[in-house]
Amino acid sequence: MGVERGRERAKDMMTGAQVLSGQLGKTIQRLRKAYNLSLSELAEQSGVAKSIISQIERNETNPTLATIWRLSQALDVSIERVLATGDEEPFIEKSSRADTPILVSDDGRMRLAIIGWIKTVEWLQWYDLSAEPGGELDSDAHQRGSVECLSVLEGEFEVDVAGEIQRARAGETLRYRCDRPHTVRCTGTAPGRATMVVIMKAAVME
Repeated sequence: MGVERGRERAKDMMTGAQVLSGQLGKTIQRLRKAYNLSLSELAEQSGVAKSIISQIERNETNPTLATIWRLSQALDVSIERVLATGDEEPFIEKSSRADTPILVSDDGRMRLAIIGWIKTVEWLQWYDLSAEPGGELDSDAHQRGSVECLSVLEGEFEVDVAGEIQRARAGETLRYRCDRPHTVRCTGTAPGRATMVVIMKAAVME
């Protein structure tokens, strides 16, 4: 049984590394900023050199699995402390507006507030999306099997996946494979608002 557990643990680690591949640099940087950690602070907590972390965030190096593991452990430390009160204790965590990281599209017309839980980032991510008319968000392909869900709250959006385009208005939801380049646009003349949820490979394919 010990060997089997070891193999399962190794498989889980490899799956996590595959999930992060291609998006690793952005993911590490997003988590580090979500915790308001400097490069030096993350280096101290993880035992990974500051220069290496900087290269990872810029996608200039392919880190070893051991390095990914040390970084993930360091970035989860505050969550572990929250949960350390015991399984029977109530758990409520609040994130203020100031603590919520914001991503901005290249054209500056779309803003994604990262409202998803840091603990689930490897398999589930969700965002509060606000957009000006004409705003466009271009995204690279996520790992194979990933699905994105865009639920429109206000205005009108369209999603372009490999030339296939669908539109949705308030109260409607678009679900699409995001393991290929895809674009979300705010169409019409009014600002748009939507909730975006990304379900990663581990939840979709296995």
